[in-house]
Amino acid sequence: MNRLLAAMLLTACAALPAAAQQRAAAPTMSNPSPQTVAEGKAAYDKNCVSCHGANGTAGERAPAIVLTGMTTALRSQLSESQIRGIIHDGIPDTQMPAWGGKLSDDDIGKIVAYIHALRGPALDSPWPGDPARGEQVFWGKGECGTCHMIYGRGGVVGPDLSNIAAIRKAAAISDAQTKVEHKVYGDGGVAPSVIPPIDRNPVTVVTKAGQTIDGVMLNQDSYSVQMMGMDGKLHLLDRNDLTSVTIKPGTVMPTDYDKRLTKDEFGDLLAFLTRQGKMPATPTSRRGAD
Repeated sequence: MNRLLAAMLLTACAALPAAAQQRAAAPTMSNPSPQTVAEGKAAYDKNCVSCHGANGTAGERAPAIVLTGMTTALRSQLSESQIRGIIHDGIPDTQMPAWGGKLSDDDIGKIVAYIHALRGPALDSPWPGDPARGEQVFWGKGECGTCHMIYGRGGVVGPDLSNIAAIRKAAAISDAQTKVEHKVYGDGGVAPSVIPPIDRNPVTVVTKAGQTIDGVMLNQDSYSVQMMGMDGKLHLLDRNDLTSVTIKPGTVMPTDYDKRLTKDEFGDLLAFLTRQGKMPATPTSRRGAD
């Protein structure tokens, strides 16, 4: 199945009309604004979602646009200019129609910008809003810093978020705060899978001495339990000293931030988080260094 779909995509590349091939040399929208991405999503949802699926993850009549695996060819072999050409001119002898007469070049460019955002991490297309106010929400009303650390400041119960925008898509960062189960699309379009929420599983242990400790499970075996307490301390416990170990479903991470915060506060928080991190430096050639 993988080889067949890859072959189909390669055939599609070869079948691109001449105008699309020429358009491949046109400049691409390498760093679209959040507003452009949002408008591109609206245009995609109106015109493309019925065939290619929500977020480009495949629909009833067309393959996925941004995932690796079955659609590696579309990710690695088609540039944004070529995708623009396909949208504008269609693909002969396929169900992919030409949208050039139905959509403006500006709208097509915005759809390409949206696809670009789907393929890249949050740093490529950060959330609109005020990052400075979002930082205040993070350390203040949102209480995110109680569990999460950024650049050495904050809690250790949850994952360190110093580089979150370089390894997660903007939608995944939003979903982690609003959905109990969410899908993560990795850098470059890794195939989605339902994963445990961004925090570890909550656990409550009761010692034979009568102490109750709440926290998140780090590791366990037949002899011991390793957990991070909500007090921020690492607890290494011998099972012989415990009365009970209760692992709870879900996460200690709240998933209703879109309700506990105002719309503007939540948007600003996302604006802050989707700008945290640095993209890996591009390797430089050592040729001629000696």
